[in-house]
Amino acid sequence: MLVTKKKTRTRPTTRTTARTEPRRHAPRKRFGQHFLAPGWAARVVAAIAPQPGDVFLEIGPGTGALTLPLAASGVPVLAVEIDRDLSADLATRVPANVTVLTGDFLQLDVVSYLTGLMPQRGTDTPGTSARRQFRVVGNLPYNLSSPILFRLIDLHLRHGLFSDATVMLQREVAARLAARVGTREYGVLSIHGQLHADISVLLKLPPTAFKPAPRVDSAIARLVFTPPKARIADQAIFNRLVQSMFSHRRKTLRNAVKSFDPAGGLIVDLSGLDGQRRPETLQVTEIARLVELFASARRPPVL
Repeated sequence: MLVTKKKTRTRPTTRTTARTEPRRHAPRKRFGQHFLAPGWAARVVAAIAPQPGDVFLEIGPGTGALTLPLAASGVPVLAVEIDRDLSADLATRVPANVTVLTGDFLQLDVVSYLTGLMPQRGTDTPGTSARRQFRVVGNLPYNLSSPILFRLIDLHLRHGLFSDATVMLQREVAARLAARVGTREYGVLSIHGQLHADISVLLKLPPTAFKPAPRVDSAIARLVFTPPKARIADQAIFNRLVQSMFSHRRKTLRNAVKSFDPAGGLIVDLSGLDGQRRPETLQVTEIARLVELFASARRPPVL
């Protein structure tokens, strides 16, 4: 919900009306608003490829550039918009299969709303409903894209609900998310994302694809959520270790982990990893090995 000193109640709204054009709205910098042009929106929806059985969570629908063509395919959409004016306007223009929810995605319990939505009826088996598949789409505000991505990963870990997320990002962020081991872009976001999803970049968009045009290029990234690619013995240690290592990414692995724990050199020796490597050369499975050793070293002895 909107960040204020007082908690505000959030209410889902569905409404059908003949008006289709959005009201005039001055983009608000604090929400990072850049609205997607209709031609590019059609390409993004084609890349998303909605199917019978899909239920969509849309983050930041804005003026409805993606919402309305998605809704036209018949799928249910939960559109979460933090801007109260945009939310109120969109609610007057959407069909009955769209629920517009006013609030902050980073704080709302979207799962309880999503699980109450039903997909359109399946086309292959008359008289039955298609199996639900929960998907995420969004033209994310670039100043909040990393927190939103981490929130999606957290929801995946806690609920295992989403099959995939197709999101608009600053092109540099998309490159970091999909970066390969050993590259300059590989880092904290790459590791957390690729631990839980297969990631690809689908489209690249110029600033002119938006109004107002941002000062950066953009890209559409898809995360197909998977079971964890490595067993993490202690999630808190994993989070802190990754952050610490990549805060010293130009150091050798041995020196980088010493910033996390003075005994880090010994842990590297026990892991069998080459201490002269750089943090950006580590696979997720190798980081998981370090985490397991750190976690084991911190457990109290069994008497």
